[in-house]
Amino acid sequence: MDFGLNDDQRDIQGTARALVGERASAERVREHAEAGTTDTGLWKELGEIGWPGIAVAEEHGGQGLGMVELAILCEELGRAIAPVPFLPTVAAAAIIEHGGSDEQRARWLPDLAAGRAIGAVASADSADLVVGGAEADVVVLVDRSGASGAVVAAADATVEPVDAIDPTRPAARVSGGSPELLSGDVAAGVDRALVAIAAELVGVCEGSVEMTVAYVKERKQFGTPVGAFQAVSHKCAQMLLDTERARALVSQAAWCADAAPERLHEAAAMAKAAASDAGREVTSSAIQAHGGIGFTWEADVHWRYKRAQMDAVLLGGAGAHRARVAQLAAANVRSAVTA
Repeated sequence: MDFGLNDDQRDIQGTARALVGERASAERVREHAEAGTTDTGLWKELGEIGWPGIAVAEEHGGQGLGMVELAILCEELGRAIAPVPFLPTVAAAAIIEHGGSDEQRARWLPDLAAGRAIGAVASADSADLVVGGAEADVVVLVDRSGASGAVVAAADATVEPVDAIDPTRPAARVSGGSPELLSGDVAAGVDRALVAIAAELVGVCEGSVEMTVAYVKERKQFGTPVGAFQAVSHKCAQMLLDTERARALVSQAAWCADAAPERLHEAAAMAKAAASDAGREVTSSAIQAHGGIGFTWEADVHWRYKRAQMDAVLLGGAGAHRARVAQLAAANVRSAVTA
């Protein structure tokens, strides 16, 4: 099993890193975060080049590529904390594509794939805080097990904006409307959404590691870079270890989605559990490694912490997905015993 990227995938990664690095600089992220807005110009540009539909089938207006390519984009956008509704939109599209009816796919997927519509996802029991819900055109609500769900058109529902820790994705309380049940393979769509969320968390972690290492190399105490002190260097090493552990599991899950879907259920849960833990631990450690400045509003590192907090619990936190892995393992044991 080779998790290395092929030439086309490396091209996608390089293009994404260059574009997002230029369009979503730290200054622009801060500008939108402080205003509580998303970057509509960047979002329009991403829609024009087809990124929101990279993993959507061509028959539904997408590019027809796979989860590996989508994970690459999620990671790069997370690395920059880009203030665009990319993640909630592609997560909603994945669930509708696999779990929706023909009519639901025809209604929503072409616009979601082109960036003309914005999506959002949430657990049905947490609709009081829908990440990206304040600007969404369609909200996908799934039950705690991820096996069933419904689609709600924002125009038909009551959408009340609420304050959330990550202001670059305006959240909302969504209620009412006329939810349309999803009748297809909802679990397959939710698993792919989990992989996308986990991939963004890996990007958030990677950006945090890069920012922190650069800082501790430059910041001096008693004439010595603080990164030379053992306690700081060990913390940075642990941040990298947590990031790479999550990356490996996300790579496995993305590969499973494209090549071995029968293994995706377990792989997605493992990836989301590891990435949720890594997101919280790595961004927290990044703030600590920045010292006193890390706790101030002027430091950019706290935007990463805030994005990680929201992603870590989106569609279930680490504990819920570890329990899911345990249940799957127990079921496999029972099957083997009774076989």
